[in-house]
Amino acid sequence: VYERRGDYQIVAEYMEPKGLGALQLAFEQRKEKLRAEGLFDDARKRPIPLLPGRIGVVTSPTGAAVRDILHVLRRRFAGVDVLIYPVAVQGDQAAPQIVEALGELNRRGGLDVVIVARGGGSIEDLQAFNEESVARAIAASRIPVISAVGHEVDYTIADFVADLRAPTPSAAAELVIAKRDELAQRLDDLHARMTGVMRSGLHGLRVRMSGLNRHLRLLNPVERVQMQRRRLAELMKGLTGCADRRVTMLHGELKAVVGKLDSLSPLAILSRGYSICLRLPDREIVKDSLAVDPGDLVEVRLHRGRLRCGVREVQRQEG
Repeated sequence: VYERRGDYQIVAEYMEPKGLGALQLAFEQRKEKLRAEGLFDDARKRPIPLLPGRIGVVTSPTGAAVRDILHVLRRRFAGVDVLIYPVAVQGDQAAPQIVEALGELNRRGGLDVVIVARGGGSIEDLQAFNEESVARAIAASRIPVISAVGHEVDYTIADFVADLRAPTPSAAAELVIAKRDELAQRLDDLHARMTGVMRSGLHGLRVRMSGLNRHLRLLNPVERVQMQRRRLAELMKGLTGCADRRVTMLHGELKAVVGKLDSLSPLAILSRGYSICLRLPDREIVKDSLAVDPGDLVEVRLHRGRLRCGVREVQRQEG
């Protein structure tokens, strides 16, 4: 302190960020490290079985947490099998014991889910569940792990890595085992869904069977013959109608042609009083008086009958 100027000097040997102690800073740094490695990703987390037959509990054998868990489990489903693996949940030995417990339970096998639990406390009391070794042991577990550490407001790194986080040990027991009524309701829902699926499947099979029956009927020789007969009858009916229409049309055309031929026929001209003169003996038609001479024989064809005549006189037409 400099009394003359009223100044003073402070020499700092250690500093921490404002509002964060050493444990909190280490917690945040470790959390970000493990998050970057993907240990918190939902994709790697395993589902909790609906009705586990055997549950492992890693916790203190004398704490309130184990009593709360057992009480809830017995109340909700008394027949469930519970294996308690006692560990320290506070102090220097807590983290190594928790890691060892998880490894041993995985080696033994036979468990459907493991609850790692302890009651509430300060950040120092919960420090074991913030250790990196515990987080990696939870992530490496082949058995789904539920973290139930502290109270609802307490969060540890174990909570982020675990497959499911429960706010309290009692809540973990409630999450892992549903009530009998809830299970019965789920079974009813599943039964209803299965019934619906079966009915839908049966309806689809009936529709398919109906289609197959129709197909089989079409493949039946008798049915095929009858079908071909019906088709042949329809074709014959259509062919007959088509032939009748064709005959009628051709008859009309023929009648028109005959009429036209009749109008152009020389015989038709004879019926109107005209005649045809043929020179004998070559029977050439006489079109000009110059084609015959007096004394020639000619044949005159009438509408009815013929005349054989001799030429007595030929009159020439001038011009």
